[in-house]
Amino acid sequence: MPQPNDHRLFAVILGTNEIASAIGIQLVRAGHYVVLSHDPDPPVIRRKMAFHDALFTDTVQLEDVVAERVDDGVQVHQALGRAPQIMVTWLGLLDLLPVRHIDLLIDARLQKRRITPDLRRLAGLAIGLGPGFSSDFNCDVAVETRPGRIGLVTDTRWTDAADGVASSLGAVGAERFVYSQFAGRWHTPVEIGTRVYKDLVLGHLSGVPVVAPRDGILRGIARDGSEVPAGVKLLEIDPRGRDAQWTGTDDRGRAIANATAAAVRLHAARRTTQRNPA
Repeated sequence: MPQPNDHRLFAVILGTNEIASAIGIQLVRAGHYVVLSHDPDPPVIRRKMAFHDALFTDTVQLEDVVAERVDDGVQVHQALGRAPQIMVTWLGLLDLLPVRHIDLLIDARLQKRRITPDLRRLAGLAIGLGPGFSSDFNCDVAVETRPGRIGLVTDTRWTDAADGVASSLGAVGAERFVYSQFAGRWHTPVEIGTRVYKDLVLGHLSGVPVVAPRDGILRGIARDGSEVPAGVKLLEIDPRGRDAQWTGTDDRGRAIANATAAAVRLHAARRTTQRNPA
């Protein structure tokens, strides 16, 4: 069996959404092994901007990077003996901990409604993204993800709590989304990138029709057949016409990925200083 390359970081990212994927791209380009671990809440809707669908199609290409699905710890271990790559898996953190020491653990799930776990001591460096993180409580480094404030939190304060205000896209805020009114099974025949019109039926949640809130391009939609909880985003309409984007990484994802990479570099610099004091 190939042996892991211990000179490269082994990074586990919790989440398979577009933010987790943008971070994964940056890390694998830096020569590290990356595993994206799926979490069902909230469901991923911007699937053409993420590696999420590799869970169902084996591989997904995003920009110039191809991610592949792995189903067990043996496959992960074998991949660590090859060239750095992105792996996407149903395996949870507890399944991945025995594979190899995790150098970098990133919680990119952006779970606005849950109490975030204490990630410290589970990896060489634990980074928490978005609401619910503090370097004095549940991670080593916190990263703010609120639009206009994206970046490292350099003190021990908490990242901003979710305020329920959606960021703007083409001057349109929350009204471009449709949220689940109750928990249920979601079905849709509509593909991301489709031009849609207000009141067009885009799917059914446990048999109840869900319609487009406005005209535009379908930027994101929960995968057909998904079980979804109440109060989460089911779909998103991009109102920007020819400027609409539904594939690849976007400015926000790249900005958060850059902030996360800065946290990794800062940690590495601090460790070097501790090992080689002046």
